[in-house]
Amino acid sequence: MYLGLDLGTSGVKALLIDARQSIVGSGHAPLDVSRPHPGWSEQNPADWIRACEAAVGELRSMHAKELAAVNGIGLSGHMHGATLLDAADQVLRPCILWNDTRSHAEAAALDADPRFRKLTGNIVFPGFTAPKLAWVRNNEPAVFAKVAKVLLPKDFLRLWLAGEHISEMSDSAGTSWLDVGKRAWSAELLAVTSLDERQMPSLVEGTAKAGALRAELAAKWGMQAGIPIAGGAGDNAASACGMGTVGAGQAFVSLGTSGVLFAANASYLPNPESAVHTFCHALPGTWHQMGVILSATDSLNWLSGIAGKSAGELTAELGDSLQAPSGVSFLPYLSGERTPHNDSVIRGAFTGLAHESGRAALAQAVLEGVAFAFRDSLEALAKAGTTLTRVTAIGGGSRSRYWLKAIATALGLPVDIPADGDFGAAFGAARLGLIAATGADPRAVCAAPATDATVEPVAALGDAYAQAYQRYRQLYPAVRGATA
Repeated sequence: MYLGLDLGTSGVKALLIDARQSIVGSGHAPLDVSRPHPGWSEQNPADWIRACEAAVGELRSMHAKELAAVNGIGLSGHMHGATLLDAADQVLRPCILWNDTRSHAEAAALDADPRFRKLTGNIVFPGFTAPKLAWVRNNEPAVFAKVAKVLLPKDFLRLWLAGEHISEMSDSAGTSWLDVGKRAWSAELLAVTSLDERQMPSLVEGTAKAGALRAELAAKWGMQAGIPIAGGAGDNAASACGMGTVGAGQAFVSLGTSGVLFAANASYLPNPESAVHTFCHALPGTWHQMGVILSATDSLNWLSGIAGKSAGELTAELGDSLQAPSGVSFLPYLSGERTPHNDSVIRGAFTGLAHESGRAALAQAVLEGVAFAFRDSLEALAKAGTTLTRVTAIGGGSRSRYWLKAIATALGLPVDIPADGDFGAAFGAARLGLIAATGADPRAVCAAPATDATVEPVAALGDAYAQAYQRYRQLYPAVRGATA
C-alpha cells in the first residue's frame, strides 16, 4: 500500500492506493483560513498537523489493516506559503498563504531586479514566498531576526512526520529563490531578501526518498517505522503526476474556480513576459508551464447568481450543438487576470449587447470568453516554445460538453475526457510515494488515465471563432484604457 497526503487550503486529504494503483480508501479533515486584515490570508501550521492526524485517523478507522501495509508515503500541498521557524523548529508566526497579497510592494521591488526573472524564469508575484519574507523583514523585524528555517507548507508536514528539513524542486520553484533551470537555490537571490542557504531546506527530486516516518507516529497509526517519504510535489505538479501529465507535449486544461492550462516540458522554457509560470516538475529532468485564468467557472457562477439560474441550467439552455459567436463578447476579468496580462486592476466586461441579447446570449459569451482566455494561455505557451497537439479536461466545468466544444474550437485542439476516477494531488502524491519506495520507473507509474471520450474542434465554426477571438484580443487594451 502507498499513502498520499495532500495539504490543501481547505483541508487535508489522505488517500491510500495499492500496488496496482487502485484506490483503497481516503480520509479528509477541513481547514479554515484566517483573514485578519484586507488582503491577508493565513493558517496556523499546528492546524495542518491536527487535520493530517484527523484525516489519517478517519482512513485508519475504515482501513487499519491496509494502512499497516503501507510501504511508501508521498506529500503534496498548496504552494508559496511562508512557514517561519526558529532554531528550535518552533513556528514564529502564522503561515502567509499563496493568496495573500500584502507583499505587493515588495514583489514589485524584487521583480524590478532583472536577476529574478533571469534566474527563476518567472515574474515575482505577491503570492510567492520571497516577497513575503521581505515584508516580514520590513514589518516584523523581531520575527525576521529569529528565522532559522523557511519551509513550504507540505515540508512543514514532513518535518513533523520525519524530523527533517527537506523540500523538492516543484514546490521550491514557486519561492522566487530557486534557479529553476539549474534546479538549485540561488545564493544571489536569497541575499536580496537578507537570507542564505542555511535557512533553506535541502533539495531532492520529487521521486526521491526525503525522510522516513518517525517511530512515534508509526506506532500511533499502526504502521511500520522508517517508511520512506518521497520528496513529493506542489499541488499542481502533484495533480499532473496523478493525471499522467509528465512527458513533453502532454497537457491538461483545468476548469475550476480558476482555470489552468498545464503543459509538461522536457526542457526549461521560461516566458515571464507573458505571465506564464515556469516551474520544475516533480520528475527529474522535467519542467512544466502554466497559464492561469483567475475566473473560469467563477465567471459562470457570477452570471448564475445574477440570472437566478444554476450554472447547469444556463449551459443546458444552449443545447448540445456549438453555436457561432453571437457578437456579444465577455472578458472574464472579474478579479483581474494572470496570463497573459499580469493585471490585478483590470475588470470584466460585456460588449456588443443589443435588444435581442437575452440570457442565453450572455451565457454563451461567458463560456466563449473563458475559452478565449485559455487560447491566450496557449499563445503564451507557444511563444515560450511549447507546442500542444491535444489536452485533457478536468475540473467541475468539464461536465459541460458545450463548454468543452467551445474550448476545443477556440484552441484548435482535441479535448480528451478521462474516465471517472480520482486523479488529483493526493493520488499524484501516492504515486510519488510508490516510486520512492520501490524505485519503479516514474513515467510508467505516472501513466495517463483511460480516455472516456474526445471532443473535437467544430471545423465549420473555426473561422467564426478565429474572428471572435481577434475581437476578444482587441477588447483588453480598449477596456484597460477606458477604466485604468
